[in-house]
Amino acid sequence: MRRATDAEREQLARTFAALCRIESPSGRERQCTDWVAGELRGMGLEVEEDSAGPQAGSDAGNLMARVPGAGADSILICAHLDTVPLAAAVEPVVVNGGWENANDAILGADNKAAVAVALELARRLTGAGEPPEVGVELLFTVCEEVALRGAKAFDAGRLRSRFGYVFDHASPIGEVVVSSPTYYRIVADVHGRAAHAGIRPETGRSAIAAAARGIAAMRLGRLDAETTANIGTISGGTSANVVPEHCRVEAEARSLDRARAESVATEMIDHLQEAADSSECDLDVTLERMFDGYRTRPRELRVLLAERALRKCGYEPEQIVTGGGSDANALESVGFACTNLANGTERNHEPGERVSIDALEGMLEVAIALIEEAPAVMQETQAAG
Repeated sequence: MRRATDAEREQLARTFAALCRIESPSGRERQCTDWVAGELRGMGLEVEEDSAGPQAGSDAGNLMARVPGAGADSILICAHLDTVPLAAAVEPVVVNGGWENANDAILGADNKAAVAVALELARRLTGAGEPPEVGVELLFTVCEEVALRGAKAFDAGRLRSRFGYVFDHASPIGEVVVSSPTYYRIVADVHGRAAHAGIRPETGRSAIAAAARGIAAMRLGRLDAETTANIGTISGGTSANVVPEHCRVEAEARSLDRARAESVATEMIDHLQEAADSSECDLDVTLERMFDGYRTRPRELRVLLAERALRKCGYEPEQIVTGGGSDANALESVGFACTNLANGTERNHEPGERVSIDALEGMLEVAIALIEEAPAVMQETQAAG
């Protein structure tokens, strides 16, 4: 049985389309932030914008609002306002039962599908005439797509909720993320010596060749069930007839085992250093842990509630591990319990990005069910000791 009315589903579609049309690549979320804040204030909610923008590298801060409940308990719903860079404007259209961009660029369903759901959940609760049994805290973050900068700069001490959810995994609704990796980023600059490639190549030291030897020695791709490594970009040189004196390599290592992630990143740097030394080149390296991983026990209250809500909406829950990160990583790292739920979007970060109407409406159904089922699940958990 559907919880959302026809009018609520129609409003969800309008809200989603309006959000997608607002360009908000990481760092330039101001217009989207103002629009979301206006919607929330129109529902009679107080909206707070924090000062995280400069620290996160954004022209806007994180937004927070609360829908008070009848009791002391509340649940956090978190979504991010930014998208990856756009290659063209977004004009949302419905094709074969799903939302797509009419232009050759991303749609922005990552994560504006979740933003729209959070807004319509708030609209439903504020228009109900009486407060829900369990309140809702709403957090809209900036710069999630650039290593979770907005969520990392957010003061989680402001939250009153027992736990929270993000809807930010591009896979079928029903999947519950119970483990996410630690992520290390490597930026390596190889410095050689320039020379004329046709007249004096022996006096040069090719930074590109040194980097290539280091990369060739690395183990890349999926290293085991919990670990991956990747070379994302390599750049350098000035001309085909000049031995290149500089090369930059950007890489990453991820693992559900934090020590393993660090070990693999160190191993990748060692290969670059060995190649630089053997080529008489210098190496400068920056290694940064972009976010920490987490593991959630299968019988945690928030997992049980998510599974109950999913079943009530006709989805069969499945606990999964992921190689991706989300704002849940940032919140978990500071001690706030948060679970990432799949949102049914497809091909995120790609020009063919899509979300079906059923998935978008399904997310709203699940969000409503989370709030409606929370009191019973909390009581059952307390009674079980």
